[in-house]
Amino acid sequence: MKFEGFSPETMDFLWGIRFNNNREWFMEHKQDYQTYLYEPMKALANEVASAFEQTDGLRLHISRIYKDMRMHPTKFYKESLWFCLRRDGGLWLSHPCLCFEVRPEGYRYGFIYPVPTTADLQALRSKIADHADEFVKMVRKAEQDSGIRLDGDRYKRPKPCDNEKIAEFFGMKNFLALHEGEPDELLFSPKLAEEVKKVLLAWLPVHEFCRNI
Repeated sequence: MKFEGFSPETMDFLWGIRFNNNREWFMEHKQDYQTYLYEPMKALANEVASAFEQTDGLRLHISRIYKDMRMHPTKFYKESLWFCLRRDGGLWLSHPCLCFEVRPEGYRYGFIYPVPTTADLQALRSKIADHADEFVKMVRKAEQDSGIRLDGDRYKRPKPCDNEKIAEFFGMKNFLALHEGEPDELLFSPKLAEEVKKVLLAWLPVHEFCRNI
């Protein structure tokens, strides 16, 4: 299936599941889920992932709408759907990844390293310090090519850093470089696949730098 864009019906379903998060409503609208959300997401994910086939260790993961009731006993279903490209193993939040998500308010995509472990973050800071010029150049090129600035949650007390060039990165608890948009013409267009692909490819070098520590 070729990606042809999401649709207003996609957003209708997402708003519906937010306000009717129960099995009865979902079963009545299950075909809408398949037609307007899951199948387009799968098509987009596969089209974008085709550009990363030569990247070793990068695997495509498409989320499920069903929640683990052991973790979320009051809600049956997620209110968004996403795909990501990341390495296998462990909790996905603890790995850098390239991702796309659609939710009732709109959509977002880019590079995230949301919840790195303390040990991994320390190792990454050491690597950045050892390759400061390379990392800064890599980030600035990704920002320029994608139009997205690297940001993250900040420490109240930034970690000590002797190199002013990389001090901003030492102050981050995580790395986030996301384009966020409201439902618009691009979301409902086949052109979305190329735009997402362009942005994720722009951030691939930074992703690989963070992944290989």
